[in-house]
Amino acid sequence: MDNMLLRMEDLVNNPTPRVPVCLCLDVSGSMSGPPIDELNQGVKLLYDAIKDDEVALYSAEVSVVTFGGTDASCIVDFASLELQPNPPYLNASGMTPMGEAVNLALDLLEQRKEEYKDKGVDYYQPWLVLMTDGEPNGDSRKLQMAIDRTCCMVNSRKLTVFPIGIGSYADMGTLAKFSPNRSPLKLQGLKFKEFFEWLSKSVSKTSQSTPGENIKLDVEGIKGWGEL
Repeated sequence: MDNMLLRMEDLVNNPTPRVPVCLCLDVSGSMSGPPIDELNQGVKLLYDAIKDDEVALYSAEVSVVTFGGTDASCIVDFASLELQPNPPYLNASGMTPMGEAVNLALDLLEQRKEEYKDKGVDYYQPWLVLMTDGEPNGDSRKLQMAIDRTCCMVNSRKLTVFPIGIGSYADMGTLAKFSPNRSPLKLQGLKFKEFFEWLSKSVSKTSQSTPGENIKLDVEGIKGWGEL
């Protein structure tokens, strides 16, 4: 059975409310070496932590969109980790088409939300995690469109966005445009593992709440990996 049918069947067999989490990750050439190694370890840690939490295992749906090479790619579409238990392996190369990646992530999210509605499955406010170590150098119109779409969803309480800069060359000004209500954060050093630990705890907490409930983020915990 193909992946699309499995993902649809899962909504019928498992009507648990979903927590959609999209990781939109910079895998451009400048991420080569220790940064991409740490990012891979961090994503694996997120997967392991969700799989170890029985509620989150059935609630969390993780999608991974990368931007590097010459374009954005969906390497994992939204599905529970019961269906897709293995984290993707990320390689670094190429450019930084950030706008293209965010637009693709939002398109995938809109499509999955329609599938939830079609099957009568409730869902929590989706999360978009945008991580980059440089400046976007894709199509400027697509970048502006991605910024406008993200801000519109955040302002209408349809999305929680976490823009995170990696290293000293991250374009924090552009990241700030994606987040109308919260400043972007800069990762302390290469603390990817600490970030993904925090994210997995936040996903677990959300999955144990009621859809529509206002979840208080662990702001103290952010200090363990991020800085304003």
